[in-house]
Amino acid sequence: MNVSNAVDPDAPVLSNDGLLGIVALAAGAFIVFGFIVSPPGEIMSGLVKILLARDTLITDYIGVGGMGAAFVNAGLLALVSAGIYRLAGAKIGGASIACLMLVLGFGLFGKNLLNIWPIIGGVYLYSLYKQEDFSAHINTAFFGCALAPVFSEILFSTAIPISVGLPLGLATGLLMGFVLPAAAAQLFKAHMGFTLYNMGFTAGIVGTLVVAIYKSYGFVPDPVFIWTTGNNLLLGSFLIVLFLGLIGGGIYLDRSAVIRMKDIMALSGQSPSDFVALVGIGPTLVNMGLSGTIGMIYVWLVGGDLNGPVIGAIFTIVGFAAYGKHPKNVVPIMAGVFLGSLAKPWGASDPTIVLAALFGTTLAPIAGRFGWYWGIVAGFVHSSAAQSVGVLHGGLNLYNNGFAAGIVASVLAPVITAIQWRKADHPEEKL
Repeated sequence: MNVSNAVDPDAPVLSNDGLLGIVALAAGAFIVFGFIVSPPGEIMSGLVKILLARDTLITDYIGVGGMGAAFVNAGLLALVSAGIYRLAGAKIGGASIACLMLVLGFGLFGKNLLNIWPIIGGVYLYSLYKQEDFSAHINTAFFGCALAPVFSEILFSTAIPISVGLPLGLATGLLMGFVLPAAAAQLFKAHMGFTLYNMGFTAGIVGTLVVAIYKSYGFVPDPVFIWTTGNNLLLGSFLIVLFLGLIGGGIYLDRSAVIRMKDIMALSGQSPSDFVALVGIGPTLVNMGLSGTIGMIYVWLVGGDLNGPVIGAIFTIVGFAAYGKHPKNVVPIMAGVFLGSLAKPWGASDPTIVLAALFGTTLAPIAGRFGWYWGIVAGFVHSSAAQSVGVLHGGLNLYNNGFAAGIVASVLAPVITAIQWRKADHPEEKL
């Protein structure tokens, strides 16, 4: 397919405000849902608890502040973030939608209206230093909030008084944000776009260095595991309505959106791969709703829990369904992680394995570029890698699977390329 001619000239083109409006509607749905399931007083007290949480992986905000507060936090965070995009005059495309949907999803675990600002401030300082518009780095700033728990961990640590923790946390966050843009640009070359969470890879490396330095001074992050259960019916119903809304919105904007899903499925998804620019907003919204539904069905099939972290992972699929993911390239990754759970000493419904299957779809471009069978291999390998790298950053990188996937893609993609090159050069050889 010639992707340069993929966009239907008669398809509607939304302005920046229109695209931000889609994000705002999703964020608004989170807030409305929050007030439906919890009374205002409970939400307010829950929001305070969320702001004061340490946020190390895994901290389910539903377990910290209650379901209503968790969803209101996520919705408000996404609305504020979308407002900053608008104030910055940023060009909104698939990458921006992916970023804002990640903010929405991670607003249920790990990111809040207190801990994201040092990272964003550091990226802003970098843009000033480089004499470049902040809008050119705004995606890096918000993706970089993967390291937001570093600020919370230092600020609320019992080992450090707040009079020391506040300036130390701010300085650490600003410094991390300042180095992220340059580091991300360089590290992208290692995996060549075969993992979509480049910032997860970058944040993992930066976070590993920061944690190593703090550990050398005796400051070791305490492990956290807050994981709620028993809400599958309620949360599943909410997600179904939301995903149907995305699909319906895509069809409303473009009556041929469902048919034109084939144009998206023909793309490998290798980054950069902006589906909004390549195919149009209508098919992209349908892809977002459909891909999110597949993620939710996978959780149900393996007997997993729907909660803050899992919905955050599902919304990572939803967001990147505007920038690289579609059913054809995510299913093989999930299948590989599932097969890994059969062959290894853990179950498919274990929390970390469910998250590995969902977040591991960052490796979707491997399946899209090299074939479904290599996607299964990538998922199988990722299921092990994701269990091992968290100790390096002490749980302070929210994109732990992105870090693991960056390592997997950086090793696996060149190997696959070499194998396929040899097969093409010597077709008579059987491997």
